[in-house]
Amino acid sequence: MSKIKTLLRNLGPGLLFASMAIGTSHLVLSTKAGAQYGWVMAIPILLANIFKYPFFEFGVRYTNVTNKTLIEGYLNRGKGYLWFYAFITLITTFTILAALYTVTAGLFINLFKVSRISVGMVALGLFAFISSLLIIGRYKFLEVSLKFVVSILFIALIVTTGLVILKGQVTEVENFSPPAIFNEVGILFLISLMGWMPTTVEASSWVSLWSIEKWKGQKEKPSLRESLQEFNTGYFMTALLALFFLIIGWMTLYGTNTELSGNATTFADQVVQLFTTHIGPWAYIFIAISAFATMFSTCMTAHDAVTRVALDIIDLLNPKVKLTGKKGYFALGVLVLAAVNFVVIATFSANMGKLVALATFVSFVVAPIIGYMNLKNVMSEEIPEIHRPKRSLRILTYLGIVFLSLFSLLYFWMIVF
Repeated sequence: MSKIKTLLRNLGPGLLFASMAIGTSHLVLSTKAGAQYGWVMAIPILLANIFKYPFFEFGVRYTNVTNKTLIEGYLNRGKGYLWFYAFITLITTFTILAALYTVTAGLFINLFKVSRISVGMVALGLFAFISSLLIIGRYKFLEVSLKFVVSILFIALIVTTGLVILKGQVTEVENFSPPAIFNEVGILFLISLMGWMPTTVEASSWVSLWSIEKWKGQKEKPSLRESLQEFNTGYFMTALLALFFLIIGWMTLYGTNTELSGNATTFADQVVQLFTTHIGPWAYIFIAISAFATMFSTCMTAHDAVTRVALDIIDLLNPKVKLTGKKGYFALGVLVLAAVNFVVIATFSANMGKLVALATFVSFVVAPIIGYMNLKNVMSEEIPEIHRPKRSLRILTYLGIVFLSLFSLLYFWMIVF
């Protein structure tokens, strides 16, 4: 079988990772980075993708070799590891989905011009619709549908980025002064950007769970090399699209002193309008649908993943309970998460800024810790020497841990002093 056919056959976990990652970090934060700070923000975007890569790669490596989820690996390292991850999951459960659904609801209102309906009510409708899709279709539907969505999105963004580049950069306003990056506002934005670029590090276990689910429907499990190849394809795509969004924000807004709103509906309108103003009114529907598809697919994959993680954690903390793999408990988990996050959205209203800031900050602070936990998993006795990461990848892991830790310390220093 040719390499391309093998890749297409194994396509799944890496694809879902790309679909989940290409959301708030890209549409919101990458666009805003380019709009406010220009091309220079390509540096932290690339650094975040490079330094975080081993953390996610280890999830694929550990699961392929051991046939266990990454979360099981935490338990094998010690129950303290699992409790820590459970605590982080509890925090992100109340922030990530709420933030994603809020942005998606804002885009829906903008796309279909339903301003009379509140963001909260639109989010409720999205929760109901996506929950139904996940409960009825489960993993197979998720994988098949996202193959089409991600393909269309990738093509749409290539076309959009090309059109923006051909049109040229927007004219700067007179006496424009570039904003400072290394002040309190700039550092906090950097932390938000890198905290969710390409996505949260705790999502490494999500890829692990999707891999297990994917293999259930296959006669033969892919080799480690094939699994890593499939994941690397999705990972490269997320990094590339982040740069596309950065270019779009940079070439259409940088130098105009336009402030992107923290309100979900207003932000959605600004994003769509900045494309159409620069490219032309004819592109409105094209851009609006692409942006909505980006966030809709992210909501669906994240909702599925957080549900699976929660059930897996409960099973491991209480061995007498067996929730994973049972459709009824999965459906209940999907509905509980929908209800909890709807309450969060109703409390925060349409102000997505606070939700995104909280979620990205938590993810940024714990990233080096979870990265170290993942390294412990793949360097354990469960993994044969031949399948352990090479020295260069281990060095990159330590560099990533140091890099993210220094930024976390800088943040705390700014807050205290």
